[in-house]
Amino acid sequence: MTRPAAPVWALEMRAVSKRFGATAALDKVDFELSPGEVHALLGENGAGKSTLMKVLSGAVRPDEGEMRLDGRPFDPAGPLEGRRRGVSMIYQELTLAPHLTVEENILLGREEHRAGFLRRREARRRIAEALAFLGHPEIALDAPIRRLSVGARQVVEICRAILDRSRVLVMDEPTSSLTQEDTERLFRLIRKLRGEGVGVIYISHFLEEVRVVADRYTVLRDGRRRGSGAIAETSLDDLIQLMVGRKMTDLFPRQNRAPGEPLLSVDGLKSARMAESVGFLLRRGEILGLAGLVGSGRTETLRALFGLDRAERGRVAVRGKSSRTGTPWRRIAQGMGMLSEDRQGEGLALGGSLTDNITLSRLGPYRRRPFLSRRRRSREAARWVEALKIKARGPDQPAAQLSGGNQQKVVLARLLHQDADILLLDEPTRGIDVRSKSQIYGWIAELAARGKAILFVSSYFPELLGVCDRIAVFHRGRLVAVRPAAEWTDEGLMAASMTGKG
Repeated sequence: MTRPAAPVWALEMRAVSKRFGATAALDKVDFELSPGEVHALLGENGAGKSTLMKVLSGAVRPDEGEMRLDGRPFDPAGPLEGRRRGVSMIYQELTLAPHLTVEENILLGREEHRAGFLRRREARRRIAEALAFLGHPEIALDAPIRRLSVGARQVVEICRAILDRSRVLVMDEPTSSLTQEDTERLFRLIRKLRGEGVGVIYISHFLEEVRVVADRYTVLRDGRRRGSGAIAETSLDDLIQLMVGRKMTDLFPRQNRAPGEPLLSVDGLKSARMAESVGFLLRRGEILGLAGLVGSGRTETLRALFGLDRAERGRVAVRGKSSRTGTPWRRIAQGMGMLSEDRQGEGLALGGSLTDNITLSRLGPYRRRPFLSRRRRSREAARWVEALKIKARGPDQPAAQLSGGNQQKVVLARLLHQDADILLLDEPTRGIDVRSKSQIYGWIAELAARGKAILFVSSYFPELLGVCDRIAVFHRGRLVAVRPAAEWTDEGLMAASMTGKG
């Protein structure tokens, strides 16, 4: 009697362990990936997913364990060797050089040459084909990265990775800045890669999309492997329970609210980055969602409102006091706070401590004549770190050292500490795990119940439908429809976003 042949893995990771001081980031973790398989790696922020993938890429050396790639020992000395051996990474926080062009970013480290001369024509042809394959032929190869939207930069990152034709492709939150249409294009690409034998490790907090694209899953919690199996045989509730250690119910907490008087009135507002002028009303205790495709004008509207972009025309009235121009500090003084979609570029002072980041927009309580009380600021920051369950060593830790999800919580902590009356939230749950999302939805509902007025930008239609009182849809810079959330459906939001017909 012959034994069944052992499975041939594209990737094996056995008993991988890694400690950072007293913290066990990984504790004897096993992970397997088959050729042509899409394997979802799931877990909360800080569960060990990023550390495991950094070990795979060669960016972090494990304390224990071994890896095999296509049956051969795999121990890369660094990310460059890992990429040359066939492992490509797309990180949640993009790794593009903003001052270089699209072409230069994609070719960085991949330049083709013959007899000492670069083969630019061939390279440009391959890049153009890849961008067309991704459904974005409009992205100009000579455009500087800094001029692209976050969603377009994500497309460039994906394009850069697929040109390597790797055996293993790691995607860390690849759809966090993509619209539903772009996400569907990405899924088609993943299926094509799967058909060509490429193994894909897919990290995402959007469990609904994981069920669509993945074949199998592995769940990490507190640095340990907690479960693995076929996606088709596992319910969402079971996945959530594995991730958080208990069942999660009522992801979108709804409260009966009666909006009060207008807090924010926008009339004909337009900046240089906006295609058309915009007008709407936001009342006390109301959550107004802004839906639309990437580049439709949602982010540009928030930037003009907050004074990050100078208004060319139009009026903004806060509590009935009207003005056309405004700076961020003036808006903060008026009781307005903003969470930017570009967490690392605009939302945080990465080199600063958590104390600095959390208290910066409201320093009044800590002033003692010409001085600031560092002790009181640190104590208040520690309170918010505890309240939002931010995984950090303490309030003096630099923000750059936190995971992406915990950095997002720091940005939210600053807004909560600021106690603004009008909150402009641009993709507030981007890169956040399911437990933290539930917390954020609860905070937003609580803030609205306390009389705060909230503008909520999201590319994830289910959360707009679950959280908002009204939803406004943007299409190519134009505000095409504003209706109560109960009158919208997922399909209706998509149709209005794509066609401009509300």
